[in-house]
Amino acid sequence: MRRRGPDARTKLALSYAAIVVVAGVILLAVVWLFLLRYVPDGPMRAPGPFIPNRSDLERAFWPRAAWALAFLVAFGLIGGWFLAGRMLAPLRQITQATRAAGEGSLSHRIRMTGRDDEFRELADAFDGMLDRIEAHVDEQRRFAANASHELRTPLAVTRSLLDVARRDPDADVATTLARLHETNERAIDLTEALLLLSRVERGGIEREPVDLSLAAEEAAETLLPLAEARGVAVEVTGEAAAAAGSAALLGQLVANLVHNAIVHNVPSGGRVRVLTAALGDEAVLTIENSGAHIAPAALPTLVEPFQRGSARTQTGGHDGAGLGLAIAARIVEAHGGQLHLSARAEGGLRVEVRLPRDPGR
Repeated sequence: MRRRGPDARTKLALSYAAIVVVAGVILLAVVWLFLLRYVPDGPMRAPGPFIPNRSDLERAFWPRAAWALAFLVAFGLIGGWFLAGRMLAPLRQITQATRAAGEGSLSHRIRMTGRDDEFRELADAFDGMLDRIEAHVDEQRRFAANASHELRTPLAVTRSLLDVARRDPDADVATTLARLHETNERAIDLTEALLLLSRVERGGIEREPVDLSLAAEEAAETLLPLAEARGVAVEVTGEAAAAAGSAALLGQLVANLVHNAIVHNVPSGGRVRVLTAALGDEAVLTIENSGAHIAPAALPTLVEPFQRGSARTQTGGHDGAGLGLAIAARIVEAHGGQLHLSARAEGGLRVEVRLPRDPGR
């Protein structure tokens, strides 16, 4: 454990006093060098009034100079103590806010007033940091609560199915196993989505050229059985659009958006249109799907974890856990892009993703 030394206020006060005393000593030395030493020291006799010599002046000067130095020491210590207190007052505010944040009170802010200086800049930067930390902690708490709620559902279903099978020996084993398999697949999908979302939020993306048109074709081909089962037509058009980013994450981005467009379509029929384009310095991916009308006020909530639109009902094992758009939004944000959602006038959703293009393309 480190030994505690003098506090900053004491050291500043001593420093101020030392500066004042040194300045006083220099002033006295200047008086001696440039005034007293040029006065003769011998007897000075002349008709008229008494003329003091150097010794007379020194006997009169040095006692008063000693009192002056003592006054300067006291004045420097007292004045420096109060001056240091005023200078360090903003630092004490910052220290109190830091201790409060360390104890878990992230809502505390310094909100320092006055002119802009180094302390004001430090306080504003600290308040901004607390804003970001509080928002991140709130998001993590909300996400953990929602995740635990979503994970509890398939686990409860599994327990119920096992309890029923144990109590009823004549139950249809094939049906029970099929339902257990479906429930287990849903829990696995949710867990993988949570892990992917956590990976995206940690950052550390290795960037390489990724053609969004190829990723769109691959996603459409992979999800073709699901689209055919739902009677949804998937159309992929557009030009090559090379974005700079992680091939795995951007592939997951396109797959999530296409999957989202298929499962959130009308119960039967409908279409999904995927378009890629290179516009200036951006690679643009646009996905439109038919479906029920979505209220404009509900659009911002669709990118929150476990949020689903009013027309988004779970009708099968591929409906997801409400993480598709949330993961897509995090991937786009991690790549420095933009994601825009808009409700189509004829029903359904339009998603536009704009990502920085690969400089080499």
